[in-house]
Amino acid sequence: MSDLFKKNLAYAKLLAPNAIYILSAKHGLLGLDEEIEPYEQTLNTMKDAQVRAWAESVLVQMQGKVGAEDEVIFLVGEKYRKYLMPHFKNAAVPLQGLGIGRQLAFLKHALHK
Repeated sequence: MSDLFKKNLAYAKLLAPNAIYILSAKHGLLGLDEEIEPYEQTLNTMKDAQVRAWAESVLVQMQGKVGAEDEVIFLVGEKYRKYLMPHFKNAAVPLQGLGIGRQLAFLKHALHK
């Protein structure tokens, strides 16, 4: 588990949401209690059509869990949220436009207030 992932998860918990989900390139939408084997797959190397198909399958997984009116906070990169965000009226990306180093600095500051 990467340092960025750990800090993103801690930040997500700090926001006290109704639910937290993980977006996985291989498995789609995961709950925090789901255990998976390590894998080497990322959307960052996929073609746009593959990313779009992945997003469509994630939207199916979200049915009954996340509604279009729900507030959704994405703590993921552009490819992971690109085709998901338009389906939510209240979507936010607090780390948008920040490189990894600046994301880590933002999260460190937010977690130590």
